[in-house]
Amino acid sequence: MIDAYEDPGTPDCRGGGRYLWWLVRCQPGRAAAGALLGSTWMVLLAATPYLMARAIDEGLEPGDMGALVGWSVALFAVGAFNAWLSIMRHRTMTRVRMDANFRTVKVVVGQAVRLGAALSRRAGAGEVVTIGVGDVQTISQSLTVVGPGVGAVVAYLVVAGLLLSVSTLIAVVVLLGIPVIVLLVGPLLTRLQGTETEYRERQGVLTARIADLAGGLRVLNGLGGKGLFADAFHRDSQRLRSQGYRVGAVTSWVQALGVGLPTLFMAVVTWLAARLAAQGAISIGELVSVYGYVAVLVGPVAFWVECGYQISRGLVAARRVVRFLRLEPMEDAGTRDAPAEPSVLHDPESGVRVLPGRLTALACARPADSAAVLDRLGRYVPSAATWGGVPLDEIALAQVRRRILVADHEADLFAGTLRELVGGGHDPGDEERVARAVHTAVADDIVQGLPDGLDSAIDAQGRNLSGGQRQRVRLVRALVADPEVLLAVEPTSALDAHTEARVAERLGAARKGRTTVVTTTSPLVLDRADTVLHLVEGKVSATGSHRDLLEREPGYRALVARDTELAEMPDTEITDTADAEEAVR
Repeated sequence: MIDAYEDPGTPDCRGGGRYLWWLVRCQPGRAAAGALLGSTWMVLLAATPYLMARAIDEGLEPGDMGALVGWSVALFAVGAFNAWLSIMRHRTMTRVRMDANFRTVKVVVGQAVRLGAALSRRAGAGEVVTIGVGDVQTISQSLTVVGPGVGAVVAYLVVAGLLLSVSTLIAVVVLLGIPVIVLLVGPLLTRLQGTETEYRERQGVLTARIADLAGGLRVLNGLGGKGLFADAFHRDSQRLRSQGYRVGAVTSWVQALGVGLPTLFMAVVTWLAARLAAQGAISIGELVSVYGYVAVLVGPVAFWVECGYQISRGLVAARRVVRFLRLEPMEDAGTRDAPAEPSVLHDPESGVRVLPGRLTALACARPADSAAVLDRLGRYVPSAATWGGVPLDEIALAQVRRRILVADHEADLFAGTLRELVGGGHDPGDEERVARAVHTAVADDIVQGLPDGLDSAIDAQGRNLSGGQRQRVRLVRALVADPEVLLAVEPTSALDAHTEARVAERLGAARKGRTTVVTTTSPLVLDRADTVLHLVEGKVSATGSHRDLLEREPGYRALVARDTELAEMPDTEITDTADAEEAVR
């Protein structure tokens, strides 16, 4: 089975079927062993009726106790050996399925890491969750075909050969009857693929909506919109349930026919064999063997139908995985070097010019517009932005990432110690760097309030922290990185006025001489900025200091006045309001 640190290999992304075949090719020895064990196990199941027929015809009917005992011992030995084979077959196939499971998880996680910041722009959260929760397991289950599936084919051919030695008529009926049964189930499997595909798509959309609702539940409740969104979610979930019923209806028919048709077929063949025995064409022992052979065939046919069902679902899941694996990260066609010295960042689309070595604030009534500016300046979307006159898209992406950092106020927080969380790719043992960042972000109380300080465990997404604490931890992480250019999206939106004022004061001092851009409408932060750019509809409307813009720009004054009112509210109330705004974003 694949090791946790082993390279999973390069998946075949030309289609769902090719991806499943790649999973088989990655473990040829284990897959071959599963096929061999499954085939031997099923053939020995078919050998049981043969041994019983010999015991009846050569021992029981003529009264030869020695022959009866001999064939009975052989029957017991074969049964015991086959029981051991069944255990080994199941163990081997479990390893095959687990290898496919872990290998798929590794390639999906590797692709998510490869996409990096482009992940959220190329795939929805619901799609990734659906792959991780359901599709991976479905894919692994479909590989059962390499064991019992192959064994079913071998057992079918062996039984047909044994029946040929008993009666040509019965052998022909079996050889033609079983394929007919499989063909009858085939159209249902095709229909199942269609309904399953639609179900998976709806499931991904609904999963994404659940995540959105969970993140914005407080603000929805506060604005009185919880009922509206709950009704929409109820309608979507009802449609998903209806689609699930359609999948279940097809599945039930597949499984019912998979058991019912072979049983009906067994009755027909048994009736035919009984008539031949009554006519004296076959012996009593051969009649028993025919019944046993057909009973054994129920297993292979059921396996075929089950494997067809699993493969049908596996192809749907594999196509989703392949579609995700085909996504490409942000194209890096840059070949030019970044400016050697701190230089001006310019976004022609908005008119924003960021002078090096200064603290610049972008104030906009629509936070999404100012965040979009930072995305362009950080080269997270294609744009005409320049750095020192050089188009950002032409600069090697590695150099841009090394010197320009976009700090999103909703950036992911991974589980681990606080020290590891804020350390990022830097040496977590650099106590002085971390201490300065903690002080600048006014996060000393967070460290002191945790049981083990910086070595305290933090849950995924910082669930054991408050909204304001999570925001300060994200700011600490950005400050520890100490980039040449820091582009921070709403770094203080979840903080109370007292804490926000101290962060604004310390941030300017800590980043003195380095380029810093923040998006905010808080007068406490704007007043500390060297330059404020007022954006209207995503375009620069006015530039100047905070106090200068207050005097001459009525639109800017009205924008900032809203935050001034919030700043005069009690600390607890402002925190709740900011948390709600954070959830909306």
